[in-house]
Amino acid sequence: MREFSEEIAASAARWVIEEGLEYGPAKRRALKALGLPARTALPSNELLEVQVREYIEMFCAQTQPLELAALRRHALGWMERLASFRPFLGGAVWHGTATRLSDIYLQLFCDDPKSTEIALINLGLTFQASTVRGLQGEPVEALSLHSFCADLGEEVGVHLLVNDYDDVRGALKPDAQGRPPRGDLAAVSRLLGA
Repeated sequence: MREFSEEIAASAARWVIEEGLEYGPAKRRALKALGLPARTALPSNELLEVQVREYIEMFCAQTQPLELAALRRHALGWMERLASFRPFLGGAVWHGTATRLSDIYLQLFCDDPKSTEIALINLGLTFQASTVRGLQGEPVEALSLHSFCADLGEEVGVHLLVNDYDDVRGALKPDAQGRPPRGDLAAVSRLLGA
């Protein structure tokens, strides 16, 4: 079973990098592309991340660091605009595996979820609202929009996941490798300065 996990993860890594798919859809597409039964166990996100990093190192070593820096600068700009909502950057842009096809994911923490929508409307921005699974598995509002990233010369997806103010404590628990799962303005600034 382990050999299938690695094969699925390697195939999924290509979809993550070349098409900007999220991990779940990339794993399912890899399963189908490899002709494996639908009930085949999918690899862990940790194994997929290892494969994504290897793929980047092998095929994108020249371009990916510049694209990642551009996305982090763009995310930092959004975090500064939305500072009153306690933004934290997560996902591939935070973990360092993002390419120009990756979206930016910001976790926001506020007392009134509608205040985020009002702030975006006041900025004259168009967004789509949906409900997604939150940090603790509960439903949270996601506000998704396209934003022009000047450094990349193209639009990127920005997703704002609106959490309760007090949920920030649970949002900072280290992941399986002991890494912080997301970072605040200061942490993202440090990444860009490194």
